[in-house]
Amino acid sequence: MNSNYPNNPLPEILPPEGELEKALDLGSLYHLYLKLEKNLSPNTVEAYERDLSKLETYLSDARIALQDAKPEHLRDFIVEISEAGIHPRSQARILSGVKSFYYFLIYRNIISEDPTELLESPKTGLRLPEVLSLEEINRIVSAIDLSKPEGQRNKAIIETLYGSGLRVSELINLQLSKLYIDEAYMLVEGKGSKQRLLPLSPSSIKQIELWKIDRNALNIQKEANDILFLNRRGGKLTRAMIFTIVKDLAALAGIRKNISPHTFRHSFATHLLENGANLRAIQQLLGHESITSTELYTHIDVQFLRKTILEYHPMNNQ
Repeated sequence: MNSNYPNNPLPEILPPEGELEKALDLGSLYHLYLKLEKNLSPNTVEAYERDLSKLETYLSDARIALQDAKPEHLRDFIVEISEAGIHPRSQARILSGVKSFYYFLIYRNIISEDPTELLESPKTGLRLPEVLSLEEINRIVSAIDLSKPEGQRNKAIIETLYGSGLRVSELINLQLSKLYIDEAYMLVEGKGSKQRLLPLSPSSIKQIELWKIDRNALNIQKEANDILFLNRRGGKLTRAMIFTIVKDLAALAGIRKNISPHTFRHSFATHLLENGANLRAIQQLLGHESITSTELYTHIDVQFLRKTILEYHPMNNQ
């Protein structure tokens, strides 16, 4: 067993590393660990596995296996569940379950480094994922090859993600019938099937209208007839495909930050806040039930304000 974790209970209940792994999948191994070695109640085992399932779903969108997750992926996950309005105590419980799982992977020598080691508890503050500058967003847009069949679609996707701060699920489910181009707004269905009106920027409208020309040339599948963004086969895009598009464009633009579709949502909110937008207005635009979720962006804004003081306060320019 790993010497960094010397106090494992009942170390001989499971067979040595390597033997059971050949017969069972990771989830089954973890179930046995919780039930036999940790001796947890069925309800607690179910809660731990339910929390792990949330992480697995989140990572699968980016095609990342649980055992391959890096600290930045887990930080993004914690921010995601915070934005969903989950209470800090519940966030702490989920984080505890995630830590337990990676402790188990270390214990079984499945991984050598614990990606949760430096994760901060919600009560001590969360570190937000990377935020793109306007220059970096422009570089990503410029990296799109409009000569390719998917080029105009991808440009409209990036413009819409950043222009309106959409979640990935909201983007892939955008309906043509819910776009009100003449009035420059759209009706979006967010978490819990709650709908909200969002403004459409002139740039987003232009790119969407150009994409609709290409879209009309597709052989559109019946079930996707009212969906705005489609794949080459005329079907709905998946969340994983949006992750791939964003990652590939960031690489082409030479951006080495940990980029995901959610990065554009964070950038949207942060840039609004930096330019003086009201926090309540940002809350409405993002579709947050609680202002507490929106206040996460003040963590980034404080750094911006500090930089402003250092640059412009007279005492710092003597």
